[in-house]
Amino acid sequence: MSDSRTEDQALLAAIEDSAEQFLKDRGGLAVPRRQRASEDSPLPHAEFRREDWAEVAGLGWPGVLVPAGQDGLGLGIEAAATLARKVGRWLAPEPFTAVAGIAATLLADAPSGAARALLAALVSGERIVGVALDLDDPASGSKVVKAADGTLRLSGVAPCAAPAHPADGWLVAAADAQGRPVLVHVGAQDAGLTVEPQLEVDGRCRARLVFDDLALGAGAVVAEGAEVPALLDRAVLAGRVLYAAELLGAAERLHEMTLEYISQRKQFGKAIGSFQVLQHRCVDVRIQVELARASVEEAAAHPTQANAIRAKLRAGRAAMDAGLAAVQLHGAMGITDECDVGLYFKRVLALLPRLGGERALQAGWLAAAGEGASHEVADEWAGEFPRTADWEAMPDDQFRRMLRSFLIRNYPGHLRHMPRRVHWDEIGDWYRCLSRQGWIAPAWPAEHGGMGLPAAKQLAWFEEFESYGVARAPDQGLLMVGPVLMQYGTPEQQQRFLPKILSGENVWCQGYSEPNAGSDLASLRTEAVLDGEHYVVNGQKIWTTLAQDATHIFVLVRTDKTVKQQAGISFLLADIQSPGVTVRPITDLAGHAEFCEVFFDNVRVPRENLVGRPNEGWTIAKALLGFERLHLGSPKQSQFALAQLRTLGRNGGLMDDPAFRAAYAELALDVADLASLYTRYGDYVKRGEKLPASVSMLKVWATETYQRIGLAMARHAGASAALAGAAPVGEGRMHLLAPLFNASAARIYGGSNEVQRNILARTVLELPG
Repeated sequence: MSDSRTEDQALLAAIEDSAEQFLKDRGGLAVPRRQRASEDSPLPHAEFRREDWAEVAGLGWPGVLVPAGQDGLGLGIEAAATLARKVGRWLAPEPFTAVAGIAATLLADAPSGAARALLAALVSGERIVGVALDLDDPASGSKVVKAADGTLRLSGVAPCAAPAHPADGWLVAAADAQGRPVLVHVGAQDAGLTVEPQLEVDGRCRARLVFDDLALGAGAVVAEGAEVPALLDRAVLAGRVLYAAELLGAAERLHEMTLEYISQRKQFGKAIGSFQVLQHRCVDVRIQVELARASVEEAAAHPTQANAIRAKLRAGRAAMDAGLAAVQLHGAMGITDECDVGLYFKRVLALLPRLGGERALQAGWLAAAGEGASHEVADEWAGEFPRTADWEAMPDDQFRRMLRSFLIRNYPGHLRHMPRRVHWDEIGDWYRCLSRQGWIAPAWPAEHGGMGLPAAKQLAWFEEFESYGVARAPDQGLLMVGPVLMQYGTPEQQQRFLPKILSGENVWCQGYSEPNAGSDLASLRTEAVLDGEHYVVNGQKIWTTLAQDATHIFVLVRTDKTVKQQAGISFLLADIQSPGVTVRPITDLAGHAEFCEVFFDNVRVPRENLVGRPNEGWTIAKALLGFERLHLGSPKQSQFALAQLRTLGRNGGLMDDPAFRAAYAELALDVADLASLYTRYGDYVKRGEKLPASVSMLKVWATETYQRIGLAMARHAGASAALAGAAPVGEGRMHLLAPLFNASAARIYGGSNEVQRNILARTVLELPG
């Protein structure tokens, strides 16, 4: 990690800590409770106090997005999102996003003298400048015309202004008599303005502004002409990121309060947090919160409209799920005004429609992200393909062009978009092609023969391979054995096994699961007894993927029966061609022989093939399961299935159906958020850190997203969904049920999702047993 990035993270942590302390010390939730209005309160209602805003201004918050050359702090949107998250966590009533986010961005970017004067007053806290924007058509509600006396006059309506009171004025998007966009500032006391306060569900107010031939002063025009749409785009982008951060802060606190409550509240002599059904509900909320956190962080680090919209949608989903769970799991108290969760839930409801409702944002994201459009692949790379390079420094678009061209020139066309796992005799030549290029192990460090790709480039790698339809080769050696040997193997084991994994000389499979054990891996019965310089192995493994193609198998075996289950397990590497090994393929629902049973009958395995120390295989197994869950949490499968759904929709004319587009948008957003979460966990590997137990959340979300896409394909394929094999789709053919069948198995791999939820409830949420 670069020093500059470390410094940025330290700064963000300092901002987070100081904001938390300030909002807590000044009264915490007593502040928003004091400022709430009700239906019986006279309007307009002061939703925050000027003296509180002055204190906030003294901390520099209004200028966090304003460049230092304009008297702001110039800390950028990541710092602003950090503050907004704390605003959401403590329900601070001050209009941080409206003023410090949207209004400040508009004024900082506008070139006029009027904008500079207003910005200085906003940053200092002297004036509270709000915004009145109609996102559907910013210029539709009001007109600026030039009267006969030469004055500019404003007429019309701005339907949603924030804050309502106190505010010294608002930035209003309008149009002039010729229809050109204009951005003006209207003072709260201007003659010809009527402010119609509107009480929101959380006790705050917005306003409907009515302009009746309002005379605009000389400094009222902030910007006009072609520059206005760009100003609005940048301001709305910032606003969406900050509202997403507010929603995330509220979601996090709602989740925390719920966990605290169910851990203490007892029924039937037990803490209700020990009830599995409540634990699983809370795990699902936590998954949404983690997805939102990843999306908000990505949007703040890479602020694009697509990322901002996605963050707002996911944070809204997380906050709604956390709010609904909090209200229900707090029981009867949860629906009373005395319970704090109600404050948060109503704030979430008020924030959700800000800067676009769900359906409008989904449509905007489809357009901004280019989803639903045709994705043609072109060979645009000139010259040779580098075996090694400074991959992190290579621009992302250049890296993707290189990958696409390499695939076009080298990947076998008949193996594109395979509906099943391919066998070694089909894919081996492609594996060796990547090996010769030095690209077979994108995630391995360079010192072990890999590419050493950073997490973001690994994600781009997966996306391009999946988009092109590259089949997954037998890759247990790359994904599991290699990382385990790098972490736990001896130098001799690394030298003996790693190069042959890279070359494809050794093809590995996994010997973990056993009959009747299911996800209870510690109950395995396959036994290894030390006999001189060999272990003698007897037992049976099952659900061993593509064992019929493998040359080697890594096996968990019991080497000590006198200790507790987990303590007597060892990790062995075995040649599957050894005498006494029998492999029997198993046909799955789709008619493919992907899984196998493997029998061991007095199989002799050299003692030197023990990884780690005797009876410490459980530690290695857990680390390997972490790698497996990271792999199973990869967006690859879901991206491929989504591409199939997009093809199905495009060729069937479904993209013009609003219901299909809405369903497709939701699934596409799920996959995009999965990619963000995957990148976060990929960073642990990049830094050489141990994967946390929470990686199970990634596995759960990835496999269930994959299944939802598979279900959508089955539902929208019509009569073709009943076909057993490939069905005609456009000019090609597609196995329409393959994602559904494959996803059903994926929810079981690496420990079933139900077991993963149990693990998460216990180890991550720390709920009572």
